[in-house]
Amino acid sequence: MNTSIPEHDINVINKTDVKKMPIMISLIMGVFFAILNETLLNVAYTDLMGTFQITASTVQWLTTGFMLVVGVLVPISALLVQWFTTRQMFIGAMIIFTIGTILCAGAPTFSVLFVGRLIQAAGTGLLLPVMMNTILFLFPPEKRGGAMGMVGLVIMFAPAIGPTLSGLIIESLNWRWLFIIVIPFALISITFAFVYLKNVSNVTRPRVDVLSIILSTLGFGGMVFGFSSVGEGEAGWSSPEVYLPIIVSLVSLTLFITRQLKLKDPILEFRVFKSPMFSLTTALLIIMMMTMFSTMIILPLFLQGPLALAAAAAGLALLPGGILNGLMSPIAGKVFDRFGPRVLVIPGTLLLVCVMFLFTNVSPDTPVYMFIILHSLLMIGVAMVMMPGQTNGLNQLPPDYYPHGTAVINTLMQISGAIGIALFIGVMSAGQARYLEGVSDPSSQLALSNALTAGVQRSFQVGFIFAIVAFILALFMKRTVIPVTEKE
Repeated sequence: MNTSIPEHDINVINKTDVKKMPIMISLIMGVFFAILNETLLNVAYTDLMGTFQITASTVQWLTTGFMLVVGVLVPISALLVQWFTTRQMFIGAMIIFTIGTILCAGAPTFSVLFVGRLIQAAGTGLLLPVMMNTILFLFPPEKRGGAMGMVGLVIMFAPAIGPTLSGLIIESLNWRWLFIIVIPFALISITFAFVYLKNVSNVTRPRVDVLSIILSTLGFGGMVFGFSSVGEGEAGWSSPEVYLPIIVSLVSLTLFITRQLKLKDPILEFRVFKSPMFSLTTALLIIMMMTMFSTMIILPLFLQGPLALAAAAAGLALLPGGILNGLMSPIAGKVFDRFGPRVLVIPGTLLLVCVMFLFTNVSPDTPVYMFIILHSLLMIGVAMVMMPGQTNGLNQLPPDYYPHGTAVINTLMQISGAIGIALFIGVMSAGQARYLEGVSDPSSQLALSNALTAGVQRSFQVGFIFAIVAFILALFMKRTVIPVTEKE
């Protein structure tokens, strides 16, 4: 197999630790602000509706459109990283993201803001797979846990502090500053990458199968669109805009997977699921992402509803959990390198079971500090499971499968987040409706508050069931044996 970089360059990257730090800084800085941007805008929706005179259903497209583009691009990233060097992919993605950010910051109309948001999403959809692939090639298996722990800090900490940071900025400045503050950090990341980032992967330029790209776009994009629509409350499950995209998605994905198994150079190599620990990890991560994403939506609703906290206060209540998650991710990575995944994943999922059980009993009388404690414990459990499990699963893959493994995991995590939000919000809404059916005055403030409480409790009951499944899966996890052969 031909490589795009001289062998001595690879050896420098592998053996010279001094070179790794600036590379990691450029990667982490770029991905951090790209992922931070996913949740940074949520608190500003009310301001945007007033500025552009638009409805709630319209402004929600800033989230739906973002998830849609990311869901479409992540699967294709496995192909792109084989066509372009690490430098080209990362710098190109960061430039795309920066252009979108500048466009959003100065948007005169909602249409321009929406286009800028989609451009941002295009850059974000390419950044995370590039970062993970770079770490897999840059660090030997026995040191990947610590490196992936830093990735965990980025993936979990950035969206966790997004609402808090957004609330503080909106309170003192205006929504445009949510984009303005990101621009200099994006430019610094690009500069670091130009100076320090090395090419660490092979450029093989496999044949591009256009039909596979179309099927992938319809499959993953339709799934994200359909579930995002019902999750945002724009439509019910019986609405054509929900079930038609999901039907098209299922048919397209079936054809896509069938075609990939027949192609010599597939866009996504589904044979990665022949590795048992990769398959187990993927199932575990899907449950964790569904639980985490939905909890990040439900808890602020409850804190601002029955507990009557302001948006900024609700964001601050969730901040300790985000900080602890960020601190735990690198620690969990180091522990994984030394002791393997079981000492982290089994206690982490058990902690998730306990937290979800306690969440099923929340009420308007529950003190705020209990929500802070439970959310903090939840985020610690997530840190103990996500990156150690993901690293363990990827370690079992041959090097040629790294791009496919990271693309599969990132794609399914994105889709599971959308499905989790739809499922948990749907359960919550059903619980609210059932409660209000037996109330004499369903429009009263007390009835609405109690209905939301009942709905939140039902959604966490479903989360408790998922947590038990995650704990059972964790019992079967074992440390992977690092393969020494490449794809046949």
